Amino acid sequence: MGRPFGIPVYVSPTWFIVAAIITVTYKDSVQSSLPGLGEVASYAVAFAFAVLLYVSVLLHELAHCVVAKAYGLPVRRITLYLLGGVSEIEREPDSPGKEFMVAFAGPLLSLGLAAAGFLLDVFVVPDDGILGVLTWQLWVANLIVGVFNLLPGLPLDGGRMLRAGVWKATRDSGAGTIAAAWVGRGLAVVLVIAPFALSLTSGQAPGMFFVIWSVLLAGFIWFGATQSLRTARVRARIPQVNARTLARRAIPVTSEVPLAEALRRAAEAQAGAIVVVDHDGRPIAIVNEAAVEATPEQRRPWVTVGSLARTLEPSLVLGAELSGEALIDAMRETPAGEYLLVERGGEVYGVLVTADVNRVFSGV
Repeated sequence: MGRPFGIPVYVSPTWFIVAAIITVTYKDSVQSSLPGLGEVASYAVAFAFAVLLYVSVLLHELAHCVVAKAYGLPVRRITLYLLGGVSEIEREPDSPGKEFMVAFAGPLLSLGLAAAGFLLDVFVVPDDGILGVLTWQLWVANLIVGVFNLLPGLPLDGGRMLRAGVWKATRDSGAGTIAAAWVGRGLAVVLVIAPFALSLTSGQAPGMFFVIWSVLLAGFIWFGATQSLRTARVRARIPQVNARTLARRAIPVTSEVPLAEALRRAAEAQAGAIVVVDHDGRPIAIVNEAAVEATPEQRRPWVTVGSLARTLEPSLVLGAELSGEALIDAMRETPAGEYLLVERGGEVYGVLVTADVNRVFSGV
């Protein structure tokens, strides 16, 4: 839909569902507030509110992204969808202070819009017109969005702020994520129970729309909190990713060597990888393990290793000293099945197989 501040903005088709729901449910409120307004005009005003509400959501997400970009964090895009909006920031902040500020920027802007709308509603805009009705609804909606997002549970902004606080106190970002995610799960349970608890106190059955909306929000929060817990478990394993530890011993062969012969030499040398070298002994390609496994055994004497190898691009050659986040980032830049590991002096150390790295994260 556009690129404010260089950030691509997308609108999911699910937005039209919520726009239709808001238009239909808000239309009666518009007619009661403006009795002289016709049926079609009431729908138009209700739809205008739905659009303006999501403009407010977009501004909320833009606030997150602008602060993130100010800290040097790359932003992939913003998507508006059924339950609001989501900012896709490619890296997490590297300090609890930055995490807090990126998270707080959204609710702060929503509360600022609510305050500005309240002042306009009280002192500037007349109450008896379309503009007055829209202004009142928008400042109330932004107040609700701002306060709701400050609730202290992931994936809400308040959960990220809580995560930052626990991170600061414990010096452990993983502990912050786990604490905020479990609080988020608790909030999800409260949201499911809330309509029925309110009905007990009021003596009236909860409205179906209220129940459905509460369950949708609870599901969103529960799913987001669960994803955060999984992410925390994965990130806890990142320090275990070490290129030297995971490296496979490799044997050098020239490209015309039959696959069967190369595999025999590898088994004899107890090596787990095959590197193709030129006639001067310089590595030029890595034999792809998946391609080897897909080659029937009876064909292996007639297939050369060169036909199953991937040419060594500079990005496929990694330093043997890499570990943790640095190693993951290097692999993410050029996804591949195998990487050649070299010492600082250029000597071949071994081959890093992506499947071995994945096994660290899966716990296998």
